[in-house]
Amino acid sequence: MIGVFDSGFGGLTVLDALVARLPRFDYLYLGDSARAPYGARSLDVIYEFTREAVEFLFDARCPLVILACSTASARALRTLQQRHLPARRPDRRILGVVRPSAEALAGLRADAVPGAPGAVEARGTVAVLGTAGTIGSDSYRLELAKLAPQLRLVQQACPLWVPLVEEGELAGPGAEYFLRKYLDPVLAASPDRILLACTHYPLLLPAIAAIVVEERARTRATAPAEILVQGDIVAARLAAWMARHPEMTARLGQHGARRFATTDDPQWFAARAAALLGREIAVEKVHLAPVV
Repeated sequence: MIGVFDSGFGGLTVLDALVARLPRFDYLYLGDSARAPYGARSLDVIYEFTREAVEFLFDARCPLVILACSTASARALRTLQQRHLPARRPDRRILGVVRPSAEALAGLRADAVPGAPGAVEARGTVAVLGTAGTIGSDSYRLELAKLAPQLRLVQQACPLWVPLVEEGELAGPGAEYFLRKYLDPVLAASPDRILLACTHYPLLLPAIAAIVVEERARTRATAPAEILVQGDIVAARLAAWMARHPEMTARLGQHGARRFATTDDPQWFAARAAALLGREIAVEKVHLAPVV
């Protein structure tokens, strides 16, 4: 079973893309909605919350866990990989969304082998929209410095977007005000590509895309900025990663099973999930225990 973790229900956008790309595998989705959002929390708190989540998924027999949450990927993944796994779970793997998303921003093919000489020729300006935690980590600048140092990077924290999504405020004058509050400074830099570096943000994609297209018309640009969403990126790169790691593929259940869990009210979560996925799902409530 593949574990997929997010701070809330936004990570279902990643899970949906994974299921579309790799449908035969079993998945367990965990949303820590009781403690969302993670974006403004301290580094230590994000690490502990994420460690509790991955331990829950490991105990549920997930040998592979995907951190769909960008904040968790930016703030906790490296320490979990370098310290926690060798000490407690040497036979498990945790993957995040920052590195594959940076590869997409840099123009690297999904099937490119990491570290091999690549044809990264992308130039110009790219932008990353994320939570305060993701942007504050500077993870995307560090990754792009290794992948494509010729790119100019613009980063923008959008702290009010996750609350908008969690409350279902996806359109209308109020939503547009807060979208423009963070988008306008980014669009002023004329980026070629914009990464929505939070699982919640694709739910705002229609409104975001409308603003981007409107800006193109206003400035008479030849083409609007390309908007990248992490679900498609992660799914394509996970498929390539699994092709390189058949030993992990052999350990994963392949019966098409789906399981959903939340730390908050399961009925509330199921209603939000149904609106996002377009189908009803059964959701269970779970408790995440501190890791001793």
